[in-house]
This record gives sequence, structure tokens and C-alpha cells, in this order.
Amino acid sequence: MKLRLSTAIVIAITAMLATLPAFAQDVPAKDVPANSEPAIPATPVAVPEVTVTPELRAQILLERAWFSPGEIDGKWGSKSRMALAGFQQAHGLEMTETPDEASLAALDVDAAQVLVSYTISEADVAGPFLPTPAGPQAKSKMKSLPYQSAAEALGEKFHASPALLRALNPGVPLDVAGGILKMPNVQDLAPLAVAAKVVIDKSDSVLRLLDADGKAYAEFPITSGSSEFPLPIGEWKIESINPDPWYSYDPKLIVGANKNDPKALLPPGPNGPVGTMWMALSKPHYGIHGTPEPGLIGRTQSSGCVRLTNWSANAVSKAVSVGMTVSMQE
Repeated sequence: MKLRLSTAIVIAITAMLATLPAFAQDVPAKDVPANSEPAIPATPVAVPEVTVTPELRAQILLERAWFSPGEIDGKWGSKSRMALAGFQQAHGLEMTETPDEASLAALDVDAAQVLVSYTISEADVAGPFLPTPAGPQAKSKMKSLPYQSAAEALGEKFHASPALLRALNPGVPLDVAGGILKMPNVQDLAPLAVAAKVVIDKSDSVLRLLDADGKAYAEFPITSGSSEFPLPIGEWKIESINPDPWYSYDPKLIVGANKNDPKALLPPGPNGPVGTMWMALSKPHYGIHGTPEPGLIGRTQSSGCVRLTNWSANAVSKAVSVGMTVSMQE
């Protein structure tokens, strides 16, 4: 039986938890009907052979090695360089700006193909897909904040930008079941080991997972803090781990918000302000969380929290536990 939140209950929840920037609830996001039935072509469209650039190959191999370049886009930028540097340091390799033969050999230890064939399923295109409204008040009226398109959902599933997926698959619609695509090989990654400690490095804009010997074995690009809400340097504890969180919007706690805006309770979904994961910290109102815009990680500012891609936030949540130390450093 589907539950409906009455206006009185929503008001009560909002009043009780209004001081928190985000939190998890046991209330699931309600289904929103899909706009249309998925179309299945009589003859699936197959993608032609594509050439994998060295930059794309390195990005996919780094993602497979848990030294993430963020959203895979085939472009060699600052996040890719940082991921490569982290991998090289962790494996005792010479530090280089671009992948050298020694680094590529170490990355390619499992000899996996960097691109794999994937057939679009009915579930991939079933939705619901809806535009994300602008502003917290409009978002609060939604039943959920789902993906806006099949292309966006497939991009998150394969840790890649929709633009890259289109470039890899010219002429193949991303919203039609049965189409055969070439996609980054990131679905069969070795599970992350349980971390001993989490380190947030402000200067490098990364989150690192450390083992019991203090060695980094995984690294993810982040957005952290702003001049108005700087990253809280120090030692904190993880207090809760909440997938698909509801979000309590308080303009006084949000960078760039109109402080006269009313508070609002926003439903869960990948296009919510904290994405699909919220790990609350012992510092009030602060947490480690996902994002609705993976391509902007490392390029924008946050309200003091630590922002990851949704897939990275979900991976980190499985490697940490309540009570674990999070060290935030300059």
C-alpha cells in the first residue's frame, strides 16, 4: 500500500528537522508515472566500432582502480591528473602529468577491456523521467526528484557524461530499449575494502580512503566548502549513513541562497541537492554526499559539505561505518 504524507505531517517533520541540511527518512520517494511506454525497435541499432583515445582509456582504468577522475568524459583535465597522481603515489610510480607506459601497465593489471557492449533494457528507458524544477519550493512539491532523461540515468550507471555516451554511440538513441551501446567498463569493479579512516584534502580537492597502515587505496574528486561556509578543518565522526535522503532546505545554511526564502522539505532522488547519499558528520549540518550535477564536481563551491558524484558517494558509503574518523585537512 502506498503511503501519502499529509500536509500536517510534512509541516511537523519540517519543523522538527529544519536545522539539518539533509537527513534520511524511512519515507520512500513515491513513484511518478512514466510519460510513455518504452519503445522497442524491431531491429536493434548496433553501434559501430569506435577508437578509444589514450585519455579515455586512462580515465576508465583509473575509475576501475578506484582512483576516480570523476565523470568520465574523455578529456584530460585537472581531476584526471589528480587521479593519476594519486594512483602513481599509491603504487610507487614516477609522477607524470599524463599516463606513461609504467602507469598504464600498472592500471591494466586485470587486462580488462575498457569498453564493453551493453544492450539498453526496458528498465533503462522506463523512467520516470521528469524535468527538475528550479528553486526549493518547486522541488518540495515533487513526489521525487528522478533523472531527467534516460541518457542522464545511463551516464550515472556508467560513470560517464551523456555527451561521451553519444560520441561513443553515434546514431544509436539512448532512450530506446534494445539498442546496443559501447560503454565504459565500470560495472564489475572489485569491491572496495573497508577503510580505517577517511581523509578530506582541501588543497587537492579529493577524498581518500586509508587502510590500517595509513596508505591511500582509493581516491575521489570532491567539491568542498566556500568562503561563506568553509570546509571545517579538524577531526569528525560519521554519525549516520543514509541512502536516498530527504533534504531539509534552510536558506541560512546554503551558500548563495536568499536568506529570506522559506524553509522547505525536498524529496529524495538523484537530482536532489545531495543526490542519492548523505553521510552525516558530528559537525552539525555537515556531511559527505552526492550531487545532481556530476560534471561540476571540483568546479563549483559547496555549503561546507563534501560533495561527490552519486556513484562515488555510494561506493564510499559501503567502505565506511558509523563512528569512523573523517579527517579534514588543508
